[in-house]
Amino acid sequence: MILIIGGFAQGKLHYVKQSYVRCEDGRKVAVLDGTLELPAETGALQVIVNHLHHYIREQLRQGTAPEAMIEHFCKEHPDCILICDEIGNGIVPMEAEERIYRERTGRILEQLAAQADEVVRVVCGIGQKIK
Repeated sequence: MILIIGGFAQGKLHYVKQSYVRCEDGRKVAVLDGTLELPAETGALQVIVNHLHHYIREQLRQGTAPEAMIEHFCKEHPDCILICDEIGNGIVPMEAEERIYRERTGRILEQLAAQADEVVRVVCGIGQKIK
C-alpha cells in the first residue's frame, strides 16, 4: 500500500497518475473518489482511493468506524494507493464534530503510514518521499 498525503489542491492525484499508474501491460486502474466501493464491472488491478478524508467524514457522520473498513479494504487490495488531505493543520475548530473528525483522520493516517510500503507528501505537485 502507498499513502499519499498533502494539503488541499496540491496535485496529489495528478502526481499519483504521473508516478505510479502504468497501463502499458493492459492493467486497469480504478480511481475511487471518497469511497471504498469498487464498481463490480471494473476488474481493476490497480486501485487508487482519492479523498480518503471524505470517506472518513461520511463514516463518522453515519456512526460507523472507518478504521475497520479501511483496514479490510487494504487487506483486499494490498497494492492500493490511498490519497488523503492533511486536515489537522491550522486553527482548531470550535465544533466538537469537526475536532473529532480531524483527530480520527490523523490517527487513521498514523496507522496507515506505519503499515504503508511508501509514504509521500505532495506539495505543489512535487512528491517528497518520507517513508
